[in-house]
Amino acid sequence: MASNTSKSLRNSVLYQIFVRNYSKEGTFAQVEADLDRIKSLGTDIIYLMPIHPIGEKARKGSLGSPYAISDYRAVNPEFGTLEDFKSLVDAIHKKGMKCIIDVVYNHTSPDSVLVKEHPEWFFHKEDGSFGNHVGDWSDIIDLDYTNEQLWDYQIETLMYWAKIVDGFRCDVAPMVPIEFWERARKEVAQVCPDCIWLAESVEYSFLTYLRGCGITALSDGEIFRAFDLSYDYDVYPSLAGYLCGEKELKDYLEGLNRQEVIYPANYIKLHFLENHDQTRAHFLIPDEKALRNFTAFLFFQKGIPFIYAGQEFGASHLPSLFDKDTISLRPEDGIDMTDFIRTLSFIKKDAIFADGIFECKASENDTVVATLTHGEKKAVGVFALKAQTSNVRVPLPDGIYKNLIDGSDVEVFRGGLQCYGEPMIILK
Repeated sequence: MASNTSKSLRNSVLYQIFVRNYSKEGTFAQVEADLDRIKSLGTDIIYLMPIHPIGEKARKGSLGSPYAISDYRAVNPEFGTLEDFKSLVDAIHKKGMKCIIDVVYNHTSPDSVLVKEHPEWFFHKEDGSFGNHVGDWSDIIDLDYTNEQLWDYQIETLMYWAKIVDGFRCDVAPMVPIEFWERARKEVAQVCPDCIWLAESVEYSFLTYLRGCGITALSDGEIFRAFDLSYDYDVYPSLAGYLCGEKELKDYLEGLNRQEVIYPANYIKLHFLENHDQTRAHFLIPDEKALRNFTAFLFFQKGIPFIYAGQEFGASHLPSLFDKDTISLRPEDGIDMTDFIRTLSFIKKDAIFADGIFECKASENDTVVATLTHGEKKAVGVFALKAQTSNVRVPLPDGIYKNLIDGSDVEVFRGGLQCYGEPMIILK
């Protein structure tokens, strides 16, 4: 973990937006017009997927992937002008939120500015042609970080954007040398001392595949040398496996508990149920009550909860990265978790969620009992992942407590309580 990472980041809530598909117009201006609604969820950080121009060569789909960037130092004209982007960021700041943007430094489009100006900065196959290390990424070519001049260019670019935004989400960060990220963090701090560094870490299966191919592939432990937070891909495969009936709940919970002891004390994980690469949560969790329980458990976990635009309305369709595919910002199947997420965001601001020691375990009917403990203070969460009634034991003295989610009274008697399928969070 970066030594100066503040634990207070754990009290934050992050909201992800792909500008192209966020509205019919697909512009910065339309995102700006919706900031009040985004803020009302309790959002602290808005994460914008790549804002840069997309290459023409080898495009996937009709519009191309935002991760096939042609110019790191420009904005996608489909979204608006640079001034439109600055207006959006200014508006985000005025509403008390921060803005981070995607950094895609492992690769560019095959017709990028850098290909034309510095072909020597790229990976070349044995026949001398451009290429990449991951075969199905056919619309991009890889950069080669053995070139020190590339480091200078990339860091200069980061310093330019860091004068505008508050941080960076770094795409497939494990495929870029950690020494580069460490230097970038140090130099960017000169213009943005509180810059937020988020690493898109990768699943273990991909990590071992890359290493087996002799490719740079950083572990989460290495990533935390330069980054404030990373995705929880170390546990997501167990969560997805559980939701698909291929793994047991205990596999997922053991992974969450393990995070508490294998990372430094100020580690921060970005916890998600879905993102632009993964199946929508409501598709995997069709029952609304169960979805609320999973969402509440997401917020209770130690780290930053991650909401992908539309998740609050139970969107089940995963938008395309390659074509115009506008998300729905209306309730699906009658689901509108706006007020619910707002309440969870408020609860998340309590200091126990920044400082507490996390532990969770499974009870009957796959009801999770989780705790955060700091000195004499304790938070207890009960989450019925199958939305069923259960009797569960909790580490609380007998008495009457308040469920902070819905304001109801909860009785603990002889060390147990009755859960009626709705999530509970209790502070003691």
